[in-house]
Amino acid sequence: MTTLVEKKKQGMYETVMQQFNATANIINLNPNIRKILGITNNEIIVHFPVKMDNGEVEVFTGYRVQHNNALGPYKGGLRYHPSVDVEDAKALAMWMSWKASLAGLPYGGAKGGIQLDPRNYSLSELERITRRFTYALGENIGPEHDIPAPDVNTNSQTMAWIADTYMSTKSTSERSQNQHVVTGKPVGSGGLEGRDRATGYGVYLTIKFLYESRGKSLNKQTFIVQGFGNVGYWTSKFLVEDGAILLAVQDAHATLYNEEGISVDDLFVHSSPRKGSIEGFTGAKEIDPEEFFGLDCDIFVPAALGNQITAENAFKIKAKIVAEGANGPTDNEGERILLEKGITIIPDILCNSGGVIGSYFEWLQNRNGELWQLEEVMAKLEKKLFEAFKKVEREVRERDTDWRTAAYIIAISRIETAYVQRGIFP
Repeated sequence: MTTLVEKKKQGMYETVMQQFNATANIINLNPNIRKILGITNNEIIVHFPVKMDNGEVEVFTGYRVQHNNALGPYKGGLRYHPSVDVEDAKALAMWMSWKASLAGLPYGGAKGGIQLDPRNYSLSELERITRRFTYALGENIGPEHDIPAPDVNTNSQTMAWIADTYMSTKSTSERSQNQHVVTGKPVGSGGLEGRDRATGYGVYLTIKFLYESRGKSLNKQTFIVQGFGNVGYWTSKFLVEDGAILLAVQDAHATLYNEEGISVDDLFVHSSPRKGSIEGFTGAKEIDPEEFFGLDCDIFVPAALGNQITAENAFKIKAKIVAEGANGPTDNEGERILLEKGITIIPDILCNSGGVIGSYFEWLQNRNGELWQLEEVMAKLEKKLFEAFKKVEREVRERDTDWRTAAYIIAISRIETAYVQRGIFP
């Protein structure tokens, strides 16, 4: 059995701060703005009681970290996982600021969640936990202030509970004006057609754009995926539809391999009723999890948790491209090794930004009282992501640097410009 955990050898906050400081030095970031961007605006911790199905009361700890809102309202996911803590939330919130800025969105960054393992709770318990957490956050979230979205172990149902709870605290005349308090809702409850696949589609597109920029096709290219949740599944589906071959998948329960290729649809059918677990799938053989990183392939998509690629395993990786479907999957030492090996890393703030771009479209749809069709959504997403990709590609070429550094330069420079133009109150 494989166990995927958020590895703590180098904390994600340490990783993001090292990346930020390195970029700040390159662009000679204004020292006053550097002080502002190097810290979070707000770190909210709430403890709240919830009655369980057996009548006992359990007290939960929830977090919401708001990094920066110079460009617009805070935006970022909510995750339910035992590893959730304020340090990780700070790192993830900072990454969201850079991600939204790079994509040219009017958002700042936030992140949060609840420290729990959702597998240990019934659906009705998760609903009560979610609703009580929403109530505890109160006005710390809002459609023009801080807009949560799905993340690890949360989904459209979670967002529907949050939206309903938040709107229920408003007067009757105000409720319809607050539907965009969250994004990633079910389509029938104000959600966006295609939002469920937006992140995975974005990961696929950035890989496709990179191949096209090199005059290559994805046909017959092999790839491996860590994580088969929403991002891992949709990324795999789009890559296979474009002719690529899925060789291996790893999740918290198993590592699967088939040199002839794994059927994405069959694996999804297998895992869906098993809470996403790929264990026991008969369309591939289970291998030792230690073999996963060293498999021969063209593309590696880490789409699980943070800090999975480290000094302990980076040297094993044989892929030519690492496309970061997860947030912060590569620590700084792991990245150094990959770059020395000549591996191209498509950084998370570009690679998985399809999710926040899709969220922006849903937010606009709710705000303007519109209904967008799937084809329109996917076309707009591709256009927005292509613009971001070309900006980063140009920066890579002009500065002769790696993709993450180029992406950070663009993202942080845009926020710096906002502060320079607006000034600092008072």
